[in-house]
Amino acid sequence: MATGFFWDEKCFWHAGGNYTFTMPIGGLVQPLAAGGLPENPETKRRLKNLMDVTGLIRDLDVCSAEMAPREALERVHPASYLDEFKRLSDGGGGELGLRTPFAQGGYEIAALSAGLAVAAVDAVASGELHNAYALCRPPGHHCLPDFPNGFCLLANIAIAIEAAQAKGMAKRVAVLDWDVHHGNGTEAIYYDRDDVLTISLHQEGNYPLDTGALADRGKGAGDGYNINLPMHAGSGHTAYLHAMDRIVIPAIEAFKPDMIIVACGFDAAIIDPLARMQATVKTFAQMTKRIKQTAERLCDGKLVLVHEGGYSEAYVPFCGHATIATLAGSAIDAGDPLAVAHDNRQPTPAFDAFLRQSIDDMANQLNH
Repeated sequence: MATGFFWDEKCFWHAGGNYTFTMPIGGLVQPLAAGGLPENPETKRRLKNLMDVTGLIRDLDVCSAEMAPREALERVHPASYLDEFKRLSDGGGGELGLRTPFAQGGYEIAALSAGLAVAAVDAVASGELHNAYALCRPPGHHCLPDFPNGFCLLANIAIAIEAAQAKGMAKRVAVLDWDVHHGNGTEAIYYDRDDVLTISLHQEGNYPLDTGALADRGKGAGDGYNINLPMHAGSGHTAYLHAMDRIVIPAIEAFKPDMIIVACGFDAAIIDPLARMQATVKTFAQMTKRIKQTAERLCDGKLVLVHEGGYSEAYVPFCGHATIATLAGSAIDAGDPLAVAHDNRQPTPAFDAFLRQSIDDMANQLNH
């Protein structure tokens, strides 16, 4: 069975409104890459372009999807929120929460982004595809049921999980979020449930400032089913892999999911403007390799990666290319244009030892 790649050009046309542009955005007027929000279409478009140029795209089953239907959206978001979102979208755009402006047609594009995640999860859960990558935009992991923030307007992954569970295709789902920012939306939606394990690897003290603590483990039935790993700024390749081996993989193995979903942000990368981490192309490839092997052992390889953040137009495409190639088992390699610079930017041995020890300390606290 193939690796699916779900994308749609219309998702690249999502815009942050008309705040910095000289003409209205929407309809057949594409948003400009320059200006506006850091979350712009170029990181995603350049990833797709790189895959076209290297030929990786030919190793994938390329698909689009329909917009997620209202019924699917309402399993996560209240009708009042969706109604207001649609009203503002039809009226030319606006803003509903924090850092979530959108232009005309933003509702339909966000529903399409969620639809890509729904279709990818559906195809893998049903056995039509072995695994899949959904190039969703706008992202979703910061979106609460009734309050969007951090560029996220709909909770893409939660919508996809609820759709799969409603069809009886997945009872237990593990969500691993390696975006550099805490996956507060996904956490909030599943905080009191024991059928979805949520794990977030994120830079400590980054966005959001008031969530993501190690002590936040869930409540009620969900107690122990939420794991936050607030990583020190400066964490790089060895720290991320140590966190995967020491905490993430054992937690997923203990949970025994029917499917694994990754909130796949690339903003922990070495030159991302919204973070201070040191992950590289190799880091994302190795994390993908580990989680893919885990899925093969636990749930017949059922693994879906859903695109989240990452704001370096130059570097995200190479991190994404290596991730998708690893997911598909493809030998096509785009390389790493910053490979020479990595040796000068990775943590010193002493700092690396400190980072590894901090992860061990988190593991010990979680075990207690």
